[in-house]
Amino acid sequence: MIALLVLPIAYLLGAIPFGYLLVKWKTGADVRGTGSGNIGATNVLRTTGRVAGVATLLMDIGKGYLAVWIAGYLTDQSQWWMSAAALAVMAGHAFPVFLRFQGGKAMASFVGAFLCLTPLALAAVLVVFVVTVAWTRHISMGSIVGAATFPLGVWLILQPPLPVIAAATVAGAFIIYRHSSNVRRLRSGEEHRFRFGGEG
Repeated sequence: MIALLVLPIAYLLGAIPFGYLLVKWKTGADVRGTGSGNIGATNVLRTTGRVAGVATLLMDIGKGYLAVWIAGYLTDQSQWWMSAAALAVMAGHAFPVFLRFQGGKAMASFVGAFLCLTPLALAAVLVVFVVTVAWTRHISMGSIVGAATFPLGVWLILQPPLPVIAAATVAGAFIIYRHSSNVRRLRSGEEHRFRFGGEG
């Protein structure tokens, strides 16, 4: 019965809007009304500064990792429950009950969740992400390409059980879906470019 707590815990962890809370605490502003309107680390970085942006990134990664770790702890490392928790924490970030289900793109929580579940495959995809961002100067493009290649990376590196490859596939598709507005801006040439020395 205790396993039934896995999904609510993962969702509620994901729903904690760290970016929103940090910006509100630091400036009093609602981050959803500035920049891209996203509550994630990239928009926090652009609108509030590096410290808040990095803090948001680390906390969002942390909640993804913690959700999957708790799932493993409660279920004796069940791949089914851990995989489900990875998706639940992403859903919580994207559709947080605390912000009327208007959240972020779930990229950082995705990284944290699969850092716990499939660290080697995630490391390979992070290389893809970094190379793509360095080449295109678009964080969104790095996220999309990384998400698209992630299921293949999981399968090639780990040859994992069904629940893990299923979760990787669903998670990758979800990340791409959540970046649909970025795709439109990329096509129109309106997407922000990232500069390594500061805001793009």
